[in-house]
Amino acid sequence: MPRRLALRGVALLYLLVILLAPLGMVFYRTFQHGLHPVWQTLSNHFTVHAFEITLIATAIAVPLNAVFGVLCALAIVRRRFRGKGLLNAFIDLPLAVSPVVVGLALYLLYSPRTGWFGSWLFAHGIQVLFALPAIVLATIFVSVPFVAREVIPTLRELGNEQEQAAATLGATRRQRFWLITLPSIRWAVIYGVILTTARCLGEYGAVAVVSGRIEGRTETATTLIDDMIQNFQTGGAYAVAVVLAAIAVVVLILMTLTRPKEEAF
Repeated sequence: MPRRLALRGVALLYLLVILLAPLGMVFYRTFQHGLHPVWQTLSNHFTVHAFEITLIATAIAVPLNAVFGVLCALAIVRRRFRGKGLLNAFIDLPLAVSPVVVGLALYLLYSPRTGWFGSWLFAHGIQVLFALPAIVLATIFVSVPFVAREVIPTLRELGNEQEQAAATLGATRRQRFWLITLPSIRWAVIYGVILTTARCLGEYGAVAVVSGRIEGRTETATTLIDDMIQNFQTGGAYAVAVVLAAIAVVVLILMTLTRPKEEAF
């Protein structure tokens, strides 16, 4: 018993020092001069626009990666085809590659002058780099794995007996998916969507490379924090960081609420 208590104490102390103390300091620094400076920063036009860009990119990336993740999970678990192992491995690529490298790769692809795709798009009047499309592409790339990695083990645990029984009764593939498969994996999908949303909102490295960080045009919430720190606007940086931290806390609460229901299946 004393050893267990000691281990718990060490774990809690570690979390306190590594996680809670830095977040607590950010919250303290944000509100130490009252609410007026915080509101003044958050109501600023450039801050509002940065959050709008972040939310737009998240709103596009999350549904796309949710659909892609479910389809990939179904292909990996329910189908046999050549290259399935490579597909399973490539899904985790964004977790292994640095976001800065991802941003550089997108830059090389969509550069208006030397990019493989960018030169053709630029010739047809389509700007990807240093614009919203590049931010969306970077956000999609870094958040690809989360839905698939939640759905795949759930599908494997469920098996396909119910789907086979429904097929023998005449149910079509679409009916089997909407009436049997999707309800069975819904909590895994929800949990994956929550993780994807958190990753999209907090992305910095890839976005910083491809966005150009143009104030009032391609600035996101995370790049805005960095620019404020570089310009010694620490109060504003704290205020924006608190909003992102508050979103992270909400995500954590949602994860906690959904996990038991997911495990029940």
